[in-house]
Amino acid sequence: MTHQDTTPEAVANKAAADSTTSTTGSPTAAPAVPTASADPTKWGRVDADGTVYVRTPDGERAIGSWQAGDAAEGLALYARKFDDLLTEVELLETRLGTHAGEPKHTLTSAKHLHESLAEAAVIGDLAALTVRIEHLLVRAEQAVEGAKHEKERARADAIARKEALVVEAEQIATESTHWKNAGDRLRQILDEWKKVRGVDRKTDEQLWRRFSKARDAFSRRRGSHFAELDRQRAASKAHKQDLVEEAESLTESTDWGETANRYKQLMADWKAAGRAPKDSDEALWQRFRAAQDRFFSRRSEAFSERDAEFAANAKLKEELLVEADQIDPSGDLKAAQAHLQRVQERWDEIGKVPRERMRELEGKLRTVADRVRAAADAQWRRTDPEAQARVDQFRDRVEQFEAQAEKARTAGDDRRAKQAEAQAAQWREWLEAAEQAIASR
Repeated sequence: MTHQDTTPEAVANKAAADSTTSTTGSPTAAPAVPTASADPTKWGRVDADGTVYVRTPDGERAIGSWQAGDAAEGLALYARKFDDLLTEVELLETRLGTHAGEPKHTLTSAKHLHESLAEAAVIGDLAALTVRIEHLLVRAEQAVEGAKHEKERARADAIARKEALVVEAEQIATESTHWKNAGDRLRQILDEWKKVRGVDRKTDEQLWRRFSKARDAFSRRRGSHFAELDRQRAASKAHKQDLVEEAESLTESTDWGETANRYKQLMADWKAAGRAPKDSDEALWQRFRAAQDRFFSRRSEAFSERDAEFAANAKLKEELLVEADQIDPSGDLKAAQAHLQRVQERWDEIGKVPRERMRELEGKLRTVADRVRAAADAQWRRTDPEAQARVDQFRDRVEQFEAQAEKARTAGDDRRAKQAEAQAAQWREWLEAAEQAIASR
């Protein structure tokens, strides 16, 4: 079994050797350091004249004087001071482990502790404590470096977030025409902007200038839009006032068709005029609609009266048609014509009938008139003197050519006889056609 040297010098030398690994490798768990108050005699002594010494890897070092009593009490006092240093180191280690506070502050405190050990008036395992503090320094430096990287990453993320907000604001400023939604979104962007931290001042000011410029551009464009809208609405108001005045001037018109068409055009013009300011648009519309309602109400009343009159007229014409149907032109044609004329005069005096009855009633009267007219035409054709004269003329020509044919045949001139017979046949056809025309009348 190998004997292990447990003298303070040996322990200190081992701690120094272990510290090499602690400072060169990736630190894991911090090396343990025993409390000095458990056995301060391992790490120091008080000589006969009261000088207090601490044992180090480089030998003993005087750290003070004890004249107040027993030497053990002096050693205990300086051992408690060592334990206080150890507690301070443990607190720094805990702060690193729990990420409490800034790693840079922890590193500064650890460096101060490390620098103070060379002259620290304490009794304890200074070599092991040195290794532990060096281990703490490595961890603190790594934490500082990690915090630096984290800060840079957070800064880059913050810049990227603000850059995205700026780009969105610039897009809204140049493209959006949904004014309310866009304005609300810009206010939301501003609230989000205030929550983003960690951007350096120079970059933040540059991004803020772009954001402010975008907001100003949007405000100008929105203001210009609503100013133009106000101008358009003012022009629309003036135009609609003119339309209302004309509509009101037509309410008493009795030119139903022309005025109704004009109201339709006025309505089309109203729709094309656009919106007037809200406080006046509704009032103008009420006046315009009231004017229309007044005219069309009057027209409806007039049409109702007219329809009743037309219906009565239709009934009178139906009665008149019964009388007209009794006209018989086959007997006394002149009496029939006179009767028809009286019926037509009374027909015209009765006046208009409903549109849907007009064709029916007019058609029935036209049938009676056509019957009388047909009888008159037939009688005229039968008594036409010119037609009878043509028949007599054709008959004379037939008789003339037949006599010539007979004379030529008696004289033995067959050629002239045939010519005369052919001409007689032609005139006979014309005679028969003329006689048939008169007979068909």
